[in-house]
Amino acid sequence: METIYESLRKKGISRRDFLKLSAVITASLGLSPEMFSDVVYALETKPKPVVIWLEFQDCAGCSESFIRSTSIFPSEVLLDLISLEYHETLMAPAGEYAEQSKLEAINKYKGKYILVVEGAITPTDGGIYCTVAGKSNYELLKEAAEYAAAIIAVGSCACWSGIPGAQPNPTGAIPVYKALKEKTVINVPGCPPIGDVIVGVIANYLILGKIPELDELGRPKVFYGQTIHDRCYRRPFYNSGKFAKSFDDETAKEGMCLYKLGCKGPVTRNACSTIRWNGGISFPIQSGHPCFGCAEPDFWDRGHIYTPLSVVSTGISSKEIITAATIGAAAGVAVKWLGKIGKGEKND
Repeated sequence: METIYESLRKKGISRRDFLKLSAVITASLGLSPEMFSDVVYALETKPKPVVIWLEFQDCAGCSESFIRSTSIFPSEVLLDLISLEYHETLMAPAGEYAEQSKLEAINKYKGKYILVVEGAITPTDGGIYCTVAGKSNYELLKEAAEYAAAIIAVGSCACWSGIPGAQPNPTGAIPVYKALKEKTVINVPGCPPIGDVIVGVIANYLILGKIPELDELGRPKVFYGQTIHDRCYRRPFYNSGKFAKSFDDETAKEGMCLYKLGCKGPVTRNACSTIRWNGGISFPIQSGHPCFGCAEPDFWDRGHIYTPLSVVSTGISSKEIITAATIGAAAGVAVKWLGKIGKGEKND
């Protein structure tokens, strides 16, 4: 199997551009400059990573985000840089031929392929709520996960059960990690997650030969180590107590903080404010919309997305949130918040 460098050369990418790309990857993965030569060597010598991508209870938004990744790999060559052996939306074969292709890949690359799972799992009632080729998604997940070298849950539906698992959860949707309790699952949440983050996690495994360091929720720390609030360009307005009062007044036009308009940035861990979207062009807060915390568990059941954190039923007082965000300790607040939501506790 050809290497990534060989694929790039076939696409007309020069050696100079290849080295620039290697530098971007080194920085994107949070590696030290000393690791640059290791990145170059890995891209020159290691075969393209084999990927089997399963879609279950989802909207395909994560796949859309993935193929529009542009910061790490150019979008026109992205799918040439991995060996995508199965993806029912993107692959040419269909029906029996597609399923045969997947089984052949599983057997051929045992212990070597990366399994990407998009969408929630539905084991309830024998898995009848989501089936492919006559098999439940729970069966298909178990089958593909058995010999996977790494398992990546992509999107909040796969990571937390997302919108399918929102109350009253009629299909009994669960996240991937609950269906694979005996496996380590890398959670890459977001609705959808940033395409460059998905690519970055795959590149991390290719270059370093291991999964990235994960936080307590199974998320790669390099991309989910900080809250959006920590690196938000509106942070100075927050620190100064200057908040937008509505979406159409002068305070909003001046770019003031969106906290009082429902921004969940202080308790949401994601790379939106650093990597951003569409090749680094923008992210929701930059476009004038508050973050509604789609990368965090149970975001859909927290109440109206424009409700300020100070009045959302989180079990945390407004003073606690403001103090934690101001000193950059939103992580502890997030853990406490999510824990109380999970237990169904209400404000005192």
